[in-house]
Amino acid sequence: MEKKASAVWTGTLKEGQGTVSTQSGALSNAPYGFNTRFEGVKGTNPEELIGAAHAGCFSMALSAQLGNANLKPEKIETTATVTLEKLADGFTITAVHLDVTASIPSANNADFEKAVQAAKSGCPVSKLLNAKISVNATLQT
Repeated sequence: MEKKASAVWTGTLKEGQGTVSTQSGALSNAPYGFNTRFEGVKGTNPEELIGAAHAGCFSMALSAQLGNANLKPEKIETTATVTLEKLADGFTITAVHLDVTASIPSANNADFEKAVQAAKSGCPVSKLLNAKISVNATLQT
């Protein structure tokens, strides 16, 4: 399976602007730029998109792990916080923190935590990132 996304950039780093699009059409020429990435201006940026991909991937991986334990989640909510730092060799994504809350009737904390850890290490996006990945997980029964 292969999925495609594209970006077009015009101009200099600070004054330029770009757009990102996805094969599915979920994003179509979505604007981004230096100001949306570093200055808090409304719009998307690569780190936000990586966070969305990681949160979605982790949620699906957690659902699969719970299913392997014969647990059926009602709802899994995941927020990914991506940390971008300027290091000696340039900007680097150094960490992703996942906050997850899951509603799973009849689950216990031990089974839930086991599934969370398996999802954290097994999620394809987690495997892709060369960053510290941490998780704070809350079980709601």
